[in-house]
Amino acid sequence: MRDSLRRVLAGAALALGAHTALPATALAAPDEQFVPLATYRVGPYASSGIPWWAGTIDYLRYVNEVEGGINGVKIAWQECETEWSTDRIVECYERFKNGRDGAPVAFFLTHSTPASYALMEKGAADKIPLIDPAGGRTESTDGSVFPYAFPLLLTYYGQASVGINYIAQREGGFDKLKGKKIATVYHDSPYGRETQAAIELLAQKYGFENIQIPVAHPGNEQSVQWRQVRQLQPDWVFLRTWGVSTPVAIKTAARFGFPVERIIGDVWAGSEADVIPAGAAAKGYQALAPFPGGDGFEIHKRLREQILDKGKSDLKDPSYFGKVYYNIGLVNAAIVVEALHAGQAKFGNRPLNGEEGRWAFEHLKVDAARLKQIGFDGLLQPLQVSCADHEGGGAARVQQWDGEKWVLVSDWVQADRDTLRPLIEAKSAAYAKEKSITPRDCATAN
Repeated sequence: MRDSLRRVLAGAALALGAHTALPATALAAPDEQFVPLATYRVGPYASSGIPWWAGTIDYLRYVNEVEGGINGVKIAWQECETEWSTDRIVECYERFKNGRDGAPVAFFLTHSTPASYALMEKGAADKIPLIDPAGGRTESTDGSVFPYAFPLLLTYYGQASVGINYIAQREGGFDKLKGKKIATVYHDSPYGRETQAAIELLAQKYGFENIQIPVAHPGNEQSVQWRQVRQLQPDWVFLRTWGVSTPVAIKTAARFGFPVERIIGDVWAGSEADVIPAGAAAKGYQALAPFPGGDGFEIHKRLREQILDKGKSDLKDPSYFGKVYYNIGLVNAAIVVEALHAGQAKFGNRPLNGEEGRWAFEHLKVDAARLKQIGFDGLLQPLQVSCADHEGGGAARVQQWDGEKWVLVSDWVQADRDTLRPLIEAKSAAYAKEKSITPRDCATAN
């Protein structure tokens, strides 16, 4: 654990040293697509931010240097350090929303559910799409009310449903869920509470007992919660934690005798940073993975040959290559690049602005053939986004920690989107009423 922590701290120092020398203005030109990056390479979440942003930048650099840009349009990016502070992410948005040096902004990657909430009205007013894969405000998947918010890949409701569907697979069918006890141990924050309505709905549908156990921030002491788990004896635990609260949960569960093989972490509780600090207690732990770990996908081969081996990687510690957070960066970068491809097909091979970016994301389609072409087969699920559906995927794989690495133990598990949709529409309708928004007619939207 000490060696792992030492590498994280060293990586943070290297990242800070490498990026404080950036020019005050982006090296952008009017014929380039400007991409602002609200990064967090220092601060309490640096251990996830350092590989995350390295993956994003490595892929953008690959597109520029190997593919010649997006149909010849080069990508220019500039970082803005936020330490994952909502206020600082909002500041970065304000700084960059009008582009740089004539190069326009087509979208803004929030990479933060609190920031997605804070920027919701600003993004709509400024006509800048807010992109937050596997995060954001769940009901913003309804693009009729939220035209400029995209919680792509897998909403929090979708994560809850995928978790329940995987448990059903393990139990031998949905009928076997009746009478089971499923406990959600969650970070007591808007993020952690986001799945409660969905799980309650699924509990009513399948007949399992829904147990909700909050963990106060930051979650570095959980004896009370896991003593409660031991007393209630649930069949499964869905772990919705973040940061230090995840390894603490895994270690405390072991101390109270709850089998780790019966714990399933959500998307943000399934990285190396979540299991390595837990040591031997984490072996057998499972987590949802719309961004699986591993460096054996085709895109990793291409990046190793064209970027890493040529000394062009943003990754200062090569051991992070292919880790979960690095792969999150790759997937997010690939999604926005594919959206820009879709936008250029309509507006021409040139940089896009925010309104055009909204159209691009609402017409994003990445099928199995395209995934193989770009080297993301197995790493990214097929996506098809529309005005009505700003999620576009709705699935995750499940990976299990074998003590040294993540191993995929399932194919893509799809969320029950038909069951969840009325709940989403009710919440989006309430938001529209509160904000006096007239929903778009997605049947006629362009």
